[in-house]
Amino acid sequence: MADGPASHGGGPVPGTAPPSHIRRARRLPRTVTAVAAAAALLPLFGTAQAAEPAPGAAAGPLQRAFDDAARRYHVPQSVLLGVSYLESRWDGHQGMPSVTGGYGPMHLTDARTALEDHPAAAVGDGGDDGRGDTSRPLITRVTVEAPDVAALPAALTTLDRAATLTGLSAAALRTDPAANAAGGAALLADTQASLGLPESADPADWYAAVARYSGADDRATADSFADDVFAAIRQGRSRTTDAGQRVALTALPSLRPAPGQAARVGLRPSDTAGTECPPGLGCEWVPAPYEQTGGGDYGNHDLADRPFDEKIDTIVIHDTEGSWDSAMQLVQDPTYLAWHYTVRSSDGHVAQHLRTRDVGWHAGNWYTNAKSIGIEHEGFLVDPDAWYTEAMYQASARLVRYLAAEYRIPLDRQHILGHDNVPGPTADYIPGMHTDPGPYWDWGHYLALLGAPVRATAGSWGGIVTIDPDYGTNQPLYTGCVTAGDTCPAHGSTAVRLYTAPSQDAPLVRDTGLHGATGASTTGVNDMGARASTGQQFAVAERRRDWTAVWYLGQKAWFHDPAADPAAVDSVGLVITPKAGLAAVPVYGRAYPEASAFPAGVPVQALSPMPYQVPAGQRYVVGGAVHGEYFYAVTFDTASHRVVRGSQLYYEIQLGARVEYVKADDVTLLPSVLGAPH
Repeated sequence: MADGPASHGGGPVPGTAPPSHIRRARRLPRTVTAVAAAAALLPLFGTAQAAEPAPGAAAGPLQRAFDDAARRYHVPQSVLLGVSYLESRWDGHQGMPSVTGGYGPMHLTDARTALEDHPAAAVGDGGDDGRGDTSRPLITRVTVEAPDVAALPAALTTLDRAATLTGLSAAALRTDPAANAAGGAALLADTQASLGLPESADPADWYAAVARYSGADDRATADSFADDVFAAIRQGRSRTTDAGQRVALTALPSLRPAPGQAARVGLRPSDTAGTECPPGLGCEWVPAPYEQTGGGDYGNHDLADRPFDEKIDTIVIHDTEGSWDSAMQLVQDPTYLAWHYTVRSSDGHVAQHLRTRDVGWHAGNWYTNAKSIGIEHEGFLVDPDAWYTEAMYQASARLVRYLAAEYRIPLDRQHILGHDNVPGPTADYIPGMHTDPGPYWDWGHYLALLGAPVRATAGSWGGIVTIDPDYGTNQPLYTGCVTAGDTCPAHGSTAVRLYTAPSQDAPLVRDTGLHGATGASTTGVNDMGARASTGQQFAVAERRRDWTAVWYLGQKAWFHDPAADPAAVDSVGLVITPKAGLAAVPVYGRAYPEASAFPAGVPVQALSPMPYQVPAGQRYVVGGAVHGEYFYAVTFDTASHRVVRGSQLYYEIQLGARVEYVKADDVTLLPSVLGAPH
């Protein structure tokens, strides 16, 4: 969440979706008081996504269940499969509800049952500094109102309607994928009839019903959902689900909505005026306030003129650790924090809160904030089975592609950061830095949607590896999702664990900034000290049979990387190493200008080396080069705002789980190649 894991509750905001549920938060660097804390959900148990199906593999029971449901309710099979793909990618998640209380491959919503089955309290434990410097007091308490779970809207109770239409029990619809498919088909057929449209074997006649199925209450989001479903049908899809079921959707390249279908969708128009979103994405303007809050302070962001005063070179991916409605309430609180966009889980709807030219307080590092765009996603880091919908992943990826093209931001993991990859600005900040979206965010799938999938770019001679475990089968043990030390549900993960030797019995590598000189890294779900995630790149230090070692936080760090099930692919690029004669070079969490660059009236910002170093002989992958910059903005009156630019050149490097910076004067830039290609 912007900045600091927190659980939010909130009442509905005019013009937004009806209340969605709240779930338990991870460790919070602020205190949130929930009026109805029982509306939170505990982590749920489920399984991971499986790998793509082998060509020619036999269709399984789920494929046949979709076929049967389509015939029974006279819905084109491609429409049923397309809708289900955009909801869940056909996964059943062992009957566990999504972030917004949706069950099964058709995402039938039953938020009331989800809340009743998994009650929990939403609590906090500290302060919060999304700005990422000392010019603001910590936010220590924010009060939000929980939604009224006794009066849930139809969009969050579609499972009840499916039970009435099919005669199937609610329990079966929640837990049996075949029953769930039938329930989804019945809903589509009923929606088609309610629109005054006939049963039709032509998928082109079902666009309006598909749009309504999304549950969106605005036309733009419903259309966006339907457009993505029709795109999936045109292109075709095939994969194996989390239950090992092969499902295939045959491509229909010429499919287009029949004339008049789009006009039948109806729904309210979105307030898209002034939004910076790609065409076709359901996006509305829900502004964060810029106003004085008393005592000379103001919130919850800074006005700027980017990219003219500062370049935007980073996008930060967050999760809200709370419901959509609570996020909407918090971002409109002038005493709180602000980020640029929020993406809703149920249907991929997007709200924009800040102009991209302005600086949000969201990342916990002022240097990062000044050069980034923050995007929140309705979700929960410590709830591996409170799953994100495909609609959310696709909407977010479409938004990021648009922003990256607008600001020429590379689509790689040193520019598309998780909040858990943002460095602490100084050593004191490191223990409180945030850990969302966490190890269960599917970076591999997300990068593929961005059009930048992880691919090998070299052989073993390349000198770099790009982390890329199979999300479904990679299930490292995590602890502390609910209670410290307790084992989290087994689940697919984007991250690999790093050891001091090529053995899973060896100690984990140490993070001295996080745990001190003698403290050990742990398996805690919020412990970033010995973790590398999909898309991140590291220089190879050594290889031994099924293990690969990389340079990480000044150490040789090993991860299990067998040829039969590799956790990384070989790559090539640029790396840095300390200049000859230097035993080690300092590392920085922000690339600030040299002292001589600061004009009168702007306090000099200390460079503040981190408690890490790059020792001689080690190599780290370079993400880019930047000259030192500092955005001075500490008053409500923008007349005093200044951008300080220096001549000092820095390289951004992948030092550990988080990016850091080194001075170009301290290091040698060289190609990563270890030897001649063969």
